Amino acid sequence: MASFLFFLAIISFLFPFISSSNSSTTIPLSFLNTNTNQDFYQKLTHLASFSLARAHHIKNPQDSSISNIPLYPHSYGGYSITLPFGTPPQKIPFVMDTGSSFVWFPCTKKYQCSKCPVSSQKNPTFIPRLSSSARVIGCLNPKCSWIHPKNSPKSLCHDCESRNRTNCKHACPPYMLLYGSGSTAGIGLVETLNLPNKKIPNFLVGCSSLSSQQPAGIAGFGRGMSSLPNQLGAKKLSYCLVSHMFDDIPKSSMLVLDTVYEKSKNLTRTPLLKSPFVVGRNALAGYYYVGLRKITVGEQIVKVPYQYLAPNSKGNGGTIVDSGTTFTFLNHDIFVPVMNAFVNQVKGFSRTEKIERLTNLRPCFNVSGHKIVSLPEMKFHFQGGSEMVLPLANYFSIVGENDVICLTMVSDSRLELSTGPSIILGNFQMQNFFVEFDLKNDKFGFRHQVCK
Repeated sequence: MASFLFFLAIISFLFPFISSSNSSTTIPLSFLNTNTNQDFYQKLTHLASFSLARAHHIKNPQDSSISNIPLYPHSYGGYSITLPFGTPPQKIPFVMDTGSSFVWFPCTKKYQCSKCPVSSQKNPTFIPRLSSSARVIGCLNPKCSWIHPKNSPKSLCHDCESRNRTNCKHACPPYMLLYGSGSTAGIGLVETLNLPNKKIPNFLVGCSSLSSQQPAGIAGFGRGMSSLPNQLGAKKLSYCLVSHMFDDIPKSSMLVLDTVYEKSKNLTRTPLLKSPFVVGRNALAGYYYVGLRKITVGEQIVKVPYQYLAPNSKGNGGTIVDSGTTFTFLNHDIFVPVMNAFVNQVKGFSRTEKIERLTNLRPCFNVSGHKIVSLPEMKFHFQGGSEMVLPLANYFSIVGENDVICLTMVSDSRLELSTGPSIILGNFQMQNFFVEFDLKNDKFGFRHQVCK
């Protein structure tokens, strides 16, 4: 009954509208400003808390050609793209997210977002009735099963499916998606995605009428059927994340989707591991898993425990790459040895527990009065022998007036250690790295470069 009432609420909200070459496309990007006027301590605290909330969601998910796309960094720690949908096109900003596989935008003039920054109210929403190509999908549309599992007894489509009715007129039921930082709800559309030199008709996209703490739509770039790369038939996904100081300065780099495969040069590669399929935890199958074997801090090696090297049959363990997470998350019994490795090797600087409490980051060191600060090098060692050497700015951040530095990785002993990925590699650690997801050959490649 509750799901039926929810369906009616969504329908009533949306009722007014219901009656390059082939392999090279450049897509312009508009700036999405969500500045919340926080001081730097508040921003770091918010980002640390957001990263932990995101980790909790990822570890406990709930089911519910070449295109060049610039990427902007934002004060809330994410990167955005702009995509034109509809006929005629309406340009909508999205947060790029490799940790999810659904594309949705704020929809209709009645769109409501609770607990969102006031500035986000200026963001454009998609108006379906202004597009001649917008269509609500029905239960018999195969893409409905990308949102809702087929033959689910709880689905409003169950009657159509169980009786094999070819004349079923039911609309695909509304969706409700949970993220680490909020939620969104709406109905599925098929719509035209307008790339500069080609159109992608019948693209599945969510028309959200209600959201919480989601200042913009989300473009899922994961491995699921409904993700943007899969709907475009991409063979490769690559991007280079510009460094961000959480100030919403409008600078960008490029995101590339290749539909014609050509091997990239000068990349260090490691295998993309097979994603687990676990009944009731379908989201796990959409993550990009890599084989992180150990972490080196200076002269000390922190080995990843055997049970965390790869996901088991229940989907627990392993390392994923997630553009939607800001600070890398490490399970507690991996994080503590990493933290202690820094504490034991950083000499001449005292820890400042006050700043650690303010920012939820640790360890933090007082470096006031020092013009040159020497810190241990940090490396990620992946399956196959590949190494990622992190620049100092990718794992320590200056706090305040250049007198304190903090490790920009997070953990939480309260999170259930046995569930979901053990390590989530966030975008802060990937700044100024060109990264490539070779979807054809299941490889993850990277190289350090200045992104611009």
